[in-house]
Amino acid sequence: MLSLPASLRSSFKEPFGPVYEDAEQLLSESGRPIVAVGDVVTYHLRQASHVPAVALVDGRTEREEVDAEIRDALADPEHRREVANKPGTLSEALLTALADAVADPEPVTIVVEGEEDLATLPAVLVAPEGATVVYGQPGEGMVAVAVTSEAKVEMRSLLSEMEGDVDGALAALGLAE
Repeated sequence: MLSLPASLRSSFKEPFGPVYEDAEQLLSESGRPIVAVGDVVTYHLRQASHVPAVALVDGRTEREEVDAEIRDALADPEHRREVANKPGTLSEALLTALADAVADPEPVTIVVEGEEDLATLPAVLVAPEGATVVYGQPGEGMVAVAVTSEAKVEMRSLLSEMEGDVDGALAALGLAE
């Protein structure tokens, strides 16, 4: 549905929010609900006794398979959805599953066959204002993106610069104009 052009890659180098090394501090300073993008982030939030409202995991971190401790800790979520999403893309299946998961009153884990790295953009778009989207910043920690109207404008702008069917992607998220 959408793919990340090389010209846009530099826009993802700097964190979209404050970086935390401690999950408990992040949780104490963040709004709810929390959407977690990534296995290691999800693992640390759960270790701090917080099950994210939505978690997106792919069994990998920094292009390597997660270790057995993390894989085992995330293995059996109660509400699980599986989607395919190629690296460097946002598939219709991922976008639809994300919108549905945010609307679900129960915590949902979306298991991605492929890669979930770009899911931060649509997660901010579909999460309610006041929520927090958390993703990993390689070598630094966990980034907490406060979902505000300004963050939604920024993420929508980045999404609109991706290659592919932007209108279709927004429709899959339930955000068609």
